[in-house]
Amino acid sequence: MNMEESLKARLEATLKKEAELDLLLSDENILKDRTRFKKITQEQSAVSEVATAYRKYLDILKQADEAYIMANESDPELSELGKEEHKLLTVQLETITEEIKLLLLPRDPNDSKNIIVEIRGAVGGDEAGIFAGDLFRMYTRYAEARGWKIQMLDENSSSAGGFSMISFMIKGKDVYSRLKFESGGHRVQRVPKTEASGRIHTSIATVLVMPEAEEIDISINPADLQIDTYRSQGAGGQNVNKTESAVRITHIPSGIVVACQTEKSQLTNKETAMRMLKTKLIAKYEEEQNTKIGNERRLKVGTGERSEKIRTYNYPQNRVTDHRIGFSLQKLDRVMEGELEEIIDALIYYDQQMKLEGDDL
Repeated sequence: MNMEESLKARLEATLKKEAELDLLLSDENILKDRTRFKKITQEQSAVSEVATAYRKYLDILKQADEAYIMANESDPELSELGKEEHKLLTVQLETITEEIKLLLLPRDPNDSKNIIVEIRGAVGGDEAGIFAGDLFRMYTRYAEARGWKIQMLDENSSSAGGFSMISFMIKGKDVYSRLKFESGGHRVQRVPKTEASGRIHTSIATVLVMPEAEEIDISINPADLQIDTYRSQGAGGQNVNKTESAVRITHIPSGIVVACQTEKSQLTNKETAMRMLKTKLIAKYEEEQNTKIGNERRLKVGTGERSEKIRTYNYPQNRVTDHRIGFSLQKLDRVMEGELEEIIDALIYYDQQMKLEGDDL
């Protein structure tokens, strides 16, 4: 199997780029510049992944060429062995080529970022709040299984249990790349604990996933902010509630409001709230841009709007269905324990295949 010349030329250039970046990372001046060092390290990591796959391709290609020579030997036994070997290696070449094409797809610049997640009980009263709590637990379990860290930001508990709203940050390797398709309406069908007659109810909780803003992403005019402090209402205990450590920030031009009350320090809460505000402002800007250009991806995989029902959790049938790609699993009980890998992998695979076909999701 011969690789297209254009693809081969691109991969040869990748090998050269990898060598250049390795050289830069040994430069003392760059080692002292943390911002530049971090940027080059990230680029080197992405380039190295492609270069490693290409070297593997070249190694298999060499073995296939040797097997082809063997297949044309006069010795029948040796020739048959060569034919079998060449057949297997040809399949491996096809597989590694497809893997390389996926690696060469444009990377989302936000994929390596931490995320801020906001879950709200929407339609369904108390049951929606309870389900919001169930989703929070599901994402927490998933994060823990992957070795990610959770930082609580803000919460409003629901009277019947769960949350009317809860926001938190997930920190770790490639968090956004795994959870970026979770934004939208999550519908639950089950018999609520508060339902005496045993009737199945349908409720909705909304999830919003945003990549954490970096300092270089956006600047905010302090004159556009209204900052209020108040006593924490969270589960921080009496020491937290005695002082006005909670912080609420209103961005007047956009009307966006954020709050953080999880730390005892007002300064820490303010810094966290500012990160949340920057994240929401960037998400708002990107949403406006996508609306203007009619981004096809938002139509195919989902707009990420809170009102859009992207997934249904059917308890009586132990089934979870992602409506964007028509994917169902008969193991809702395991999904709610944080076993989200199959759903997330299916979404990522669909996204990749659409991009390979030139129909950007």
